[in-house]
Amino acid sequence: MSQREGGESGSAADPRMRGFKTRAEVAELWNWIAATIRPLDAEEVPLFEASGRVLAAAVHAPVPVPPFDRSAMDGYALRAEETFGASAYVPAVFQCVGRSRPGQRCAAAVGVGEAVQVATGAPMPAGADAVIPVEATRRDGDRVWVSEAIPQGRHVSRRGEDLAGGDLVLPAGRLLRPQDLGVLSAVGAATVRVIRRPRVVILITGNELLAPGTLARDFQIPDTNSVMVQALVARDGGAARVVGPLPDEEPTIRAAITGHADDSDVLLVSGGSSAGPEDHVPGIIAGLGQLVAHGVALRPASPTGLGLIRQGTLPVVLLPGNPVSCLCAYDFFAGPILRRLGGRPPGWPYRCVCLPLARKLISLVGRVDYARVRIRDGQVEPLATSGASILSSVSRADGFVVIPPDREGYPAGAPVDVWCYDPHALDPPQAGQPDPPPPNPDQSSRKAHHTPLG
Repeated sequence: MSQREGGESGSAADPRMRGFKTRAEVAELWNWIAATIRPLDAEEVPLFEASGRVLAAAVHAPVPVPPFDRSAMDGYALRAEETFGASAYVPAVFQCVGRSRPGQRCAAAVGVGEAVQVATGAPMPAGADAVIPVEATRRDGDRVWVSEAIPQGRHVSRRGEDLAGGDLVLPAGRLLRPQDLGVLSAVGAATVRVIRRPRVVILITGNELLAPGTLARDFQIPDTNSVMVQALVARDGGAARVVGPLPDEEPTIRAAITGHADDSDVLLVSGGSSAGPEDHVPGIIAGLGQLVAHGVALRPASPTGLGLIRQGTLPVVLLPGNPVSCLCAYDFFAGPILRRLGGRPPGWPYRCVCLPLARKLISLVGRVDYARVRIRDGQVEPLATSGASILSSVSRADGFVVIPPDREGYPAGAPVDVWCYDPHALDPPQAGQPDPPPPNPDQSSRKAHHTPLG
């Protein structure tokens, strides 16, 4: 880890106006995140509020699903063997002795030469072992003519055919989808035990910042990071609260950090993380707890920092103020922390496709590069701009390519993994390609054209 590990707050830990003498490696910080961050505790939520949440414990079926034999068609329940030989020319004739409806079983049992009218989902009457669809019948009064033969069990949904009592319904760690809620309802789960949603406080700092969505004036510009990071937090299952913009004043920033330490599970601080005279945040975190790392061998997010406060229980991510750097730092560090806290897979939630480069992509050995790219005609085009403040570059990009620290880039024509911001960004021919597994911060790799996430 870097020389700032252990909460050192003296001059050696203060890079202001001196720059970074050392930078932590991305893989080193991923290993720290994997070893340090654990899922939050569990809570019980109503079934209707459980979509998108993560199961804290496995769910087993307390009863069979369906709980009784039921008709899978509208028609007549009867004894299948009595339809043998039936046809349109020689129909079998039955006496209708009652009807069964969903939620209401017919009291009459089916005997020889008898049938019961049934609706889809209705309980099977006693004595019947098959259902003839209404389309294969003709009725006149209480007499039913059946014009085709059916085997035993046809069009009958058997008790427990979906789930037997005691079967595993959903495993722990499952990210609940809408259809999962239907299955949980089927086994009587009115509430669901899920991992608590991480509470995230986003502190925005900068004398130059105005409220988001306002026009720039004088020498001030609108804050863009809060709305971007808040949306990323929501995507990753967290509940975010934005504080700021705050002025670049050490007492004000310190008060905001300490004031929100007890009502958050992760603290994201945007701005004030680099080596300028107004970059107070690293020193504040070092003074309040542990500044694990400050400065990362990553472009364009090298001023990123990681720390722990509140007796080592509250992770803090120092996000650079430049918007592209902020997005990059969130993707590499804040996102994995947040997803781990919420019990989600820590890897990137981006779709990945492997496509050839239209032209060469340049990097420097010794750092990880986050290169924004576009996809045109099945090829990857690097965007010309590399400035960390050019937010439109990520808006124009279809995704990004991660260049590992042991490469100088890739030549034209080389296959590269593109992590797509929009899962539907590709044309249909590329959209049909199989996806590789998502990157996992637990395993670092330096393959020729793969992200070091693994």
